[in-house]
Order: sequence, then structure tokens, then C-alpha cells
Amino acid sequence: MTELVSIIAPDEYIAERVLLRSYRPGDGTELNAATIESFEHLQPWMPWATETQTEEEAEQLVRTFRGRYLLSQEFVLAIRTPDDRRLIGGAGYHLREGPLALQSAEMGMWIRASEAGKGFGTAALEAMVTWGFTEWPWLRLSWRCDAKNAASGRIAEKAGLKEEGRLRKFLRAPSGEMQDASCYAILRVDWFPAE
Repeated sequence: MTELVSIIAPDEYIAERVLLRSYRPGDGTELNAATIESFEHLQPWMPWATETQTEEEAEQLVRTFRGRYLLSQEFVLAIRTPDDRRLIGGAGYHLREGPLALQSAEMGMWIRASEAGKGFGTAALEAMVTWGFTEWPWLRLSWRCDAKNAASGRIAEKAGLKEEGRLRKFLRAPSGEMQDASCYAILRVDWFPAE
């Protein structure tokens, strides 16, 4: 068997409530507006959240995301309305559990503050699992969140992921404090048990 070192990653997936797609040049203005709007909502959980990002910095960021996507280094996604008119949040398949050859990715996600509590997080994570096991090479998809972030844990469970345990003092919170991480995962054989 040949070791998987790169892929031609699928570019988009349309589900009933969300569109998942790679960021594209030109998306920076909208990403900037969404992250600044969402700073207070994201700040307790996302160390990268800032309220001072410029449009130029956000545009450079989306271009970096796109380049890394094409090089099979990391797969950062925009969560958008199915008609592609509005950014709802961001997501990704991250190679934090090892190289692409392991066919394992850690999923991550954030939802724009004005769209929180409307079911978009669950819809997006369900779409990521479905897309991940149908068009991507993933055999295992995982999810880690601050153990204090109960909403994030509920979304993982709604999407069919099973809690695997807790990593003590694993995440650095934006406050600088070390926090426990709750770990969830789903395997391809769980999603398609008849294979």
C-alpha cells in the first residue's frame, strides 16, 4: 500500500443548511467582519480571536489557508449559507494527530456570534463528518474542546462522535490558564458499519 502524502482535496460540499468550502482570495473582508463581530463570543475558547485584525491581515490569512489547502498541509474551511452569500463561521480538518498518511484529522469549528444558537454548529459538524467519510480519505475524525465548553461537547455528540476521555491541562485558554480538553471521535467504520 502506498503511503498517502498529498491529496487533491475536494473544494466544497453543500448540505441542507450549510456550504463548506475552501477559503478563496477575496474572502478576507468578510472573514474580518465576522471575527471582529464575534470577538466576545469566541474569546473564552479561541486563543486566535482578536478584535484588532485588519482587512489586509484577514485577506493574507485566507490566502495562506488556500495555499496550505492546495499543498495538503491543512484544510481550513469557510462555513457559509448554501447560496454562498454569507459567512456563518469557520471550520477545518487539521493534521494535529499526525501526517496525512494516518488518514486522521482533528475537526475544529467556530460560529459567528450573530448565528450562534441557530443549529448551524450541529449542521456544519454533521456535514463535516459526512463529507469527511465520503469524499475525503479520513478513517478517523476527532474533536477536542475545552472541557468547560459544554455547548461544544453537545454538538460533537449530536453529530455522532463518542467521548473518548479527557486530557488534563492540555489546552491553553486565552487567559493563559491551562485547561482540560474533552476528546471525541468517530471512525469511518462507525459511520459505514456495513463496509
